Amino acid sequence: MTESDDAFAGVSARSTKHNPRVDEELEHEIQGMLKGERATRSEEWREVEPTAEGEPDLTADPTGTLVGGTPVGMDAGAVAARAELARWLDRADFPSTGAGLVEAARDHRAPDAVAAELERLPEGDVYERIGDVVRALGYPTETGPGAGD
Repeated sequence: MTESDDAFAGVSARSTKHNPRVDEELEHEIQGMLKGERATRSEEWREVEPTAEGEPDLTADPTGTLVGGTPVGMDAGAVAARAELARWLDRADFPSTGAGLVEAARDHRAPDAVAAELERLPEGDVYERIGDVVRALGYPTETGPGAGD
């Protein structure tokens, strides 16, 4: 990557899905729960039920920290990079050349780190889908039965 993984993956102190005012409202809504270290619902029936004894924790990856795990043949960094590239490219942007994908990403207001990553694509090649782009950039992709883009 051309920038730190945190900057490329869109990790920041603030959400990018809302404006700052909405972020502050959402943060204010959960302050009681954060400070009280307990649920703040007044009616018990609204509380989320805990996992029953003996049931597996479905949100944990037993071999790593990524929730849901990673496909066979990929690591967490490759998953994050693929997701970030896919976030800024639509299906309508394919098939295209590397230069066309850079232009499409900029049209979608992608961060400079994403455009710089797409600029590394070899000249003259046409990419049919995001998996082709990820492979051309040298990231590992999933392997085994049922692997696809």
